Amino acid sequence: MAETICPSVALLCISVLVCPVLRKARAPRFIFAPSQALILPRLLLVFFHLQLKAAAELMIIRVQSPEGVKRITATKRETVATFLKKVAKEFGFRNNGFSVYTNRNRTGEITASQNKSLNLLKIKHGDMLFLYPSSPAGSSSETMDTSVSQGLRPVGAPQVVEDDIDQYLIKQDGKIYRNRDQQLCRHGPLGKCVHCVPLEPFDEDYLNHLEPPVKHMSFHAYIRKLTGGADKGKFVALENISCKIKSGCEGHPPWPEGICTKCQPSAITLNRQKYRHVDNIMFENHTIADRFLDFWRKTGNQHLGYLYGRYTEHKDIPLGIRAEVAAIYEPPQIGTQNSLEILEDPKAEVVDEIAAKLGLRKVGWIFTDLVSEDTRKGTVRYSRNKDTYYLSAEECITAGNFQNQHPNICRLSPDGHFGSKFVTVVATGGPDNQVHFEGYQVSNQCMALVRDECLLPCRDAPELGYAKESSSEQYVPDVFYKDIDKFGNEITQLARPLPVEYLIIDITTTFPKDPVYTFSISQNPFPIENRDVLGETQDFHSLATYLSQNTSSVFLDIVSDFHLLLFLVTNEVMPLRDSISLLLEAVRTKNEELAQTWKKSEQWATIEQLCSTVGVQLPGLHEYGAVGGSTHAVSAAMWACQHCTFMNQPGTDHCEMCSLPRT
Repeated sequence: MAETICPSVALLCISVLVCPVLRKARAPRFIFAPSQALILPRLLLVFFHLQLKAAAELMIIRVQSPEGVKRITATKRETVATFLKKVAKEFGFRNNGFSVYTNRNRTGEITASQNKSLNLLKIKHGDMLFLYPSSPAGSSSETMDTSVSQGLRPVGAPQVVEDDIDQYLIKQDGKIYRNRDQQLCRHGPLGKCVHCVPLEPFDEDYLNHLEPPVKHMSFHAYIRKLTGGADKGKFVALENISCKIKSGCEGHPPWPEGICTKCQPSAITLNRQKYRHVDNIMFENHTIADRFLDFWRKTGNQHLGYLYGRYTEHKDIPLGIRAEVAAIYEPPQIGTQNSLEILEDPKAEVVDEIAAKLGLRKVGWIFTDLVSEDTRKGTVRYSRNKDTYYLSAEECITAGNFQNQHPNICRLSPDGHFGSKFVTVVATGGPDNQVHFEGYQVSNQCMALVRDECLLPCRDAPELGYAKESSSEQYVPDVFYKDIDKFGNEITQLARPLPVEYLIIDITTTFPKDPVYTFSISQNPFPIENRDVLGETQDFHSLATYLSQNTSSVFLDIVSDFHLLLFLVTNEVMPLRDSISLLLEAVRTKNEELAQTWKKSEQWATIEQLCSTVGVQLPGLHEYGAVGGSTHAVSAAMWACQHCTFMNQPGTDHCEMCSLPRT
């Protein structure tokens, strides 16, 4: 009889009979017959029996995924389809974009079935199952390690495509492998101990013992440090610093009438940045730097240029990045012996477009700070050192502005970008009074101060910056830095003024032992743009002179010049912006056949005919007689002005554009 009693009814009876007694309250009087006195024990027995039976049915199953281990509650009689729905809900899958296996090596897949139960699959309490997201590419051996870092993305962060070098380094192991120590290791050749176990790429002791010591770990090593541990960096978010008041606060009038802790930016304490986005700068060959320095050698004025190259792996530092410089573009500027002024460049977008088609990008900027000391010996003054400064405050602000214009795409930032790979190179005198190239970046804190217009240079002290004070137009948070007083105590000071050493990150700048040439080198190279001060102009006369003096029989070597390609695209007489893609592809891939194909085009035939009008006979021009006519006919038909390169009609002695004489 007792076995047919509903558990809920039994529980109700127990609560009526037992609970008042437990509360020491005055229980109602019930009169039981002798046969009814056994109902209460039987009810208790049935209740506990049902509870034990239900508890025996419940079990907890562990499911391991690249995001971690989660515990799923299920029953033995539960169907596999119901269990997989719980797994999908727990891990946040909207569809069947995952697979669950009983073994780590992806064997024993559990498929959704309404007919099979977990008990039938012999899944017991405490068992470990393995979940793998469905991915179209990637090896299974990398899933549990590298896919963790690939999939990390803060909630609300935009979907971004990182640079190729970043995508490559994400997939690398990055660990520092060591050989077995003959003196300290006491194990066999297949064992590992603390003396030979692989080190993490962010190990500071290893970096400090390199030659020379590395003060800053690489950015990807820093990411590995953040994403390590048990949570695998699940809650990591690289926040960009903001020095502006947060908008949307309606509890008070806007600044300067009111401000609150919710919208007020936090104070900034400047610290040495532990990582750097670029670990090495390398010029492909000495010719690139020598041609840039020629301007200072001939004029004595300082000069500036933009570095175009690519980012590659720097193998000397774990997970390091190297900026390889293949060319230097010199924008319009005004330079003196002590100053530089960058002018607006109408060709900037075209230059970036041509560089991208050549497989290059703008990776930094370079400027000179050279003062001749002895012209007979060829020495320069050693002016930038620990007693003066390495970068002035004005140069730090300029570098921070450039870095803000070229942010580093990062998946771990809610803004989609964090820091910058844009580098700064200074050509200045070294300790041996020879020209040295020093590389730098400014910290992310400096970038934020520059972006929000909170940092100013000092007029009389180039090594000092100054944090602006709040005004009615702008609220500026307090900026502090830590220093050591005369008693050896660490003190915190307000950054008014501020030593710029707190903002600088130094980067080694090198030249390779075996030079690399993205572009060909000629004894009579094509003139560099924007050097009219030296009398070096880019026109069809200089192009004709370059082509006539170049004795190479390989057409690809002749046109593989960065400055020549820019002239062909940006000249005002016959710009080839829409028809030069094939030639740029030939230069990028070093394909002579593609270059020869473009050589036979009408565009190149017209270029040679224009060159012939300036009085310079080009070798091999007869090949294009069928396309553009004879040389003499072209010369007699039209002539190009030597001053403005305008093509004039025959029979005129003065240029129709500039009115200057023909000769």
